[in-house]
Amino acid sequence: MTHNSHKDTKKQVSAQQKPSRGGWNAAIFIIFVELAERFAFYGLGANLITYLTNVLNQPISTAAKNVNTWAGVSYLFPLFGAFVADSFLGRFKTILLASVIYFMGMVLLTLSVSVIPLDYRKAIFFVALYILSIGEGGHKPCVQTFAADQFDEDSLEDKKDTIGWAAGIGMLAIALAVSLTMFLIGIKRYRKQGPLGSPLTTVAQVLVAAARKWRVAECGSYNVYHADVLHAVGQPKTRTLTHTNQLRCLDKAMIIDNLDAMRTIRDPWRLCSLNQVEEVKLVLRLFPIWLSCLMFPIIMSQINTYFTKQGSTMHRAITPHFTIPPASLQALVGFTILFNIPLYDRVFVHITRKFTGHPSGITVLQRIGIGLFLSIFVMVVSALVEAKRINIAKEYNLLDHPKAIVPMKVWWLLPQYIIAGLADIFTFVGLQELFYAQMPEAMRSLGAALYLSVTGVGNFISSAIISMVQAISSRNGEEWLGDNINRAHLDYFYWVLAGLSSLNFCVYVWIAKCFVYKKVEEDDVPGEKELGAINEYVDGEII
Repeated sequence: MTHNSHKDTKKQVSAQQKPSRGGWNAAIFIIFVELAERFAFYGLGANLITYLTNVLNQPISTAAKNVNTWAGVSYLFPLFGAFVADSFLGRFKTILLASVIYFMGMVLLTLSVSVIPLDYRKAIFFVALYILSIGEGGHKPCVQTFAADQFDEDSLEDKKDTIGWAAGIGMLAIALAVSLTMFLIGIKRYRKQGPLGSPLTTVAQVLVAAARKWRVAECGSYNVYHADVLHAVGQPKTRTLTHTNQLRCLDKAMIIDNLDAMRTIRDPWRLCSLNQVEEVKLVLRLFPIWLSCLMFPIIMSQINTYFTKQGSTMHRAITPHFTIPPASLQALVGFTILFNIPLYDRVFVHITRKFTGHPSGITVLQRIGIGLFLSIFVMVVSALVEAKRINIAKEYNLLDHPKAIVPMKVWWLLPQYIIAGLADIFTFVGLQELFYAQMPEAMRSLGAALYLSVTGVGNFISSAIISMVQAISSRNGEEWLGDNINRAHLDYFYWVLAGLSSLNFCVYVWIAKCFVYKKVEEDDVPGEKELGAINEYVDGEII
């Protein structure tokens, strides 16, 4: 009995086609765009709480929640951007459109802090912020995957607050304009990949097909549908996923029952290929990891909020005429990452490889786990330093003078920033690698968006935790996160986060032990291996 599956195979063949251009000659332009976008985003984020509290006169806790909400939205919009890129526009067009939107938002932000009348300034400022979030949504999930598209699958290959707000944000807008120009200069060199179709459709088809066959026995004497994929000359071979025993309820979606065998044309909402089923399993297996990593961005969100306010109350003078802006301390995280990533690759991996035998020294999940473990110490050190700062403020009778400078060097904050940078090297880089490598090839923009959404949801949870701590502590007589940071108990808040991180780490270890990595068959012809004793169903025919 013959089934018409050529429509399916043509779509998959076209998805595999790659133009001949690409490589470092193209990737260098994309890297420049990413650097400029990161410069603008982190430069703005680092100074945002200072602007909200000092210029817009918001309470510290309100400003912290506004920063977290904006960051959360910025890291959740990539889910929509990835869907648009994979389903409709492709990564190149999505990046181009997002860059234009981002630039427009930065220009409006510059105007809102300079020429916009005071009566409208606050409203325009927040509108501009969320326009930036829309631009981030298209930019974040596509730039890194678009850069990776330039290579074959197996290739080896602060702004200071002492500058005017208008001038500072204007500099970020100029950087974005230059980066957009550079991106367009390299337009003829890019290896462009068109939209591969909605990844959500594949997921929905497998779930619906499995639900429609819930009464069908898992194996028995039924056949399994193996969709064959045609290969054009010079195209990379299709990677066939190996069948796994997890989430076996989804296996029913690929079973050919009597009704399927009677059809001349396959119903994609009733019969899915083994590869489709395994792709959906890949996505679903990542969600427990995603959930167990939400605590990490909650810890890291303190860098943009309470860490900065801590630094603003401490002695920051380098010379009689120069004082370190509190937001610039966040550059320590970046410097830590910049300095230690080469050490990680050249020293840590080399040493651990001798003991583990693993090509990367440790697995991706172990790397993420080390970062989660370090994040606990970020909060422990932060709590101890904050307790010392409060004791010094008490000693000098400064508890009721929140704007006074506490005679304590700002360098006491260095350890918490450095440990945060080290944790970032392990966890965020590990998550990025995991969600790229373990996602199906057609869903890699979605994978990048899911990795970024960890930070987005984490920032929303951070805002919720701040509200809960405020409500509970004020009900019991002392507000831990009040406007007077010297009377507040920020150290208690840090201890709560340390405890939550410890519990989260235990949950992560349990989940990581159960995780199954992507398995790919090595055959030249997909579908040659049998699934147990089950017959194959190739190119629409039962054989």
